[in-house]
Amino acid sequence: MRYYPIFVNLENKGCLVVGAGEVGKRKIQSLIDSGAGHVTIIDTREPGPEFNSVTAQANVDFFCREFEDTDLDGKFLVIACTSSEEVNWRISNLCRDRGILCNIVDQPEKCSFIVPATVKRGDLTVAISTAGRSPAMAKHIRKELQESFGDEYANLLTVMGRIRPLMLSQGLTTADNTTVFRSLVNSALLDALKGHDLDAAMEILKESLPDSLHDNIPELLDGLV
Repeated sequence: MRYYPIFVNLENKGCLVVGAGEVGKRKIQSLIDSGAGHVTIIDTREPGPEFNSVTAQANVDFFCREFEDTDLDGKFLVIACTSSEEVNWRISNLCRDRGILCNIVDQPEKCSFIVPATVKRGDLTVAISTAGRSPAMAKHIRKELQESFGDEYANLLTVMGRIRPLMLSQGLTTADNTTVFRSLVNSALLDALKGHDLDAAMEILKESLPDSLHDNIPELLDGLV
């Protein structure tokens, strides 16, 4: 199956995780880290004390019981990682009938979406998918990318995020703005950030940015080098 790659905004969205074992806990944390509006957790086992920091959050509810069909009410996204084939299929079928995004961990045939392996550096997220054919290969590629993408990529993205509104406020043409953005991304700024070379980073920004923004350069690099 060929999947359509997509990044989903979970703000103000209700999410459900059925099964809070080791895998489930990772999925729960990933939803929280992604800004899910509310996360409901269903598991037949009481959570251990190490899970208290999660269940204590205002946007998290934990219920120690079996899954019920009504648990899907108002949910935007559902993840199931139970050991029961019957429960997994039941959740999958109910979500399909209701048009709810559903992931059954490690069982792509039951899913309406799969979760890719990811590499994250600040606001940068690189996703890897093998269409469910080989999660092991996706993890192998992720490991290689983790070694290739350091924190300097997060810092470069921070700088670009700070520059963008300033450039757009200059009243230049789209073509002019695009030229500046591309020149920065293709410049040695990444290497300067990696080497914590403030002087080099400032010089690159002076060469690339309009004169009217040169006084803003120190704040663009604040806390990064």
